[in-house]
Amino acid sequence: MQLDKFTDYALRVLMALTVRAPDRVPASEIAAVYGLSEHHIAKVASALVKAGFAVSERGRSGGLQLAREPSEITVGQVVRALKADTPVVECMGSDKSCRILPACGLRTPLQEAREAFFAALDPYTLEDITVRRSTIRFQLWPEAGVAS
Repeated sequence: MQLDKFTDYALRVLMALTVRAPDRVPASEIAAVYGLSEHHIAKVASALVKAGFAVSERGRSGGLQLAREPSEITVGQVVRALKADTPVVECMGSDKSCRILPACGLRTPLQEAREAFFAALDPYTLEDITVRRSTIRFQLWPEAGVAS
């Protein structure tokens, strides 16, 4: 299974919020440090807020923050929330035009593989994947100081 850019960016946004916690970080700043489209990151941020992984505040001192502690958000939860509706193959979605669909036995193993993919990500939290927080923060915000 391959993650799409949207999910990749969502994980990167959450990692940035983790290393900057408890600060609020504007989506525009996150887009800038990753060299990504501000518009695209705004859409990602909206999805993260809607899924309950981040909170946002508008205004001059606004921005994004994690909705929960990094130890309480798993990579599996995030990927599942953003990819759960994406079919592995066309016949698992709305396209039922495959001629062998009534007799095909491929759907079940593919669904099981998809669930195994999500399950493999479940043990890892944002805290786990940002264990080198100061280095990650320095890579994104070098002006903030020396990595340790």
